[in-house]
Formats: sequence, C-alpha cells, structure tokens
Amino acid sequence: MGARDRLIDSAVELMRRNGVAGTGIAQLLEHSGISRRSVYLNFPGGKSELVAEATRFAGQAYSALLRTVTAGADLATTLATFPGMWREVLVSSDFTAGCPIVAAALGRSEAPEAADAAGAAFADWEQILAQRLEAEKVDPDTALSLATTIVAAVEGAVVMSLATRSAAPLERVGAQMSALVAQYTRAG
Repeated sequence: MGARDRLIDSAVELMRRNGVAGTGIAQLLEHSGISRRSVYLNFPGGKSELVAEATRFAGQAYSALLRTVTAGADLATTLATFPGMWREVLVSSDFTAGCPIVAAALGRSEAPEAADAAGAAFADWEQILAQRLEAEKVDPDTALSLATTIVAAVEGAVVMSLATRSAAPLERVGAQMSALVAQYTRAG
C-alpha cells in the first residue's frame, strides 16, 4: 500500500475515533508511519484535503457495501442484518469508533469540503436504498422518504450506541426499519 492510501486509511480510522477536530497531522503521521513531507506531496492542501479525500473514500466504500448487501435479497430481511454489522464495529472498538461520514459532517467548521463529501455520501446511500425500494414496487417519492428515514435512523442509532456504550439503540432501530420496509414492500 502506497503512502497516499496509508494516509487515507489512517485518516478514516482516526476520524471514526476522534472526529475531524481530533485528527491532526501529528496523529496521522504517527498512525500511518508516513513522513510529513509525504503528506504534503500527496495532499498539497494539507489536512483539509486529506480529510475530504478520506471522507470520499469511506463514502464510496460504504456505498459499495450497501449495494452488495441489498442486492437481490428481501430488503426488509437485509435491513434486519444492519445492527449486527454495526454491532461488530462498535464492540470491537469498545464503543469508541463510529461512522467517519458522521464525523466529517460534524466537522464542517474545520473541513467544509469533507462535510460536503459526507453530504454526497448520505445522498448516495439514500439513492441506493430508494432504487432498491422502487425495485420492490414502492412509489418513487415514498421510496426516497423511506430511504432518508433508514439512513438517518441507522446513523442516529450508531451515535446513540456510542454515547450509551450499548448496541441496544441500534438493534431497536434495525428491527423497526425492517418492519417499516416490510409494510411498504409487501403492500406493493
């Protein structure tokens, strides 16, 4: 893995744990093992450019995962598996690492380009879910509203789980999102 990729991976991991404000160049250098010179050779805009690129990378990775996980299977059943996937992330980090996209969104004052990339990632996730709902004969307007609800509820549940150091909020949201989607997809 090259210096650029190592820096992006480190930025994603540090953002998940520390947020944008808590992800400084010194921490990035220590975590990645990359020299300061390499940071500015790969990211002339410094931390702001690196954090934005890390946000785009993470957003695209989660989009690819979302497409894979929701392809072909019953969407209501698939949504019921989301808590287990996030539970593993939360528990393995002892409830210290959340979603890097949320971290970027909350870091707008320090890294506006990263916050914009977070907005684009959320919009992409909404579109992926809306298209999947439409494929199950849900009206396009309803599909987009449901997709927004799913993304907002799951991301909010991740934040609540971090704050309470419990996966219970995530599990409750997963069950409710699954039931909600089942109502719409089985009605169509």
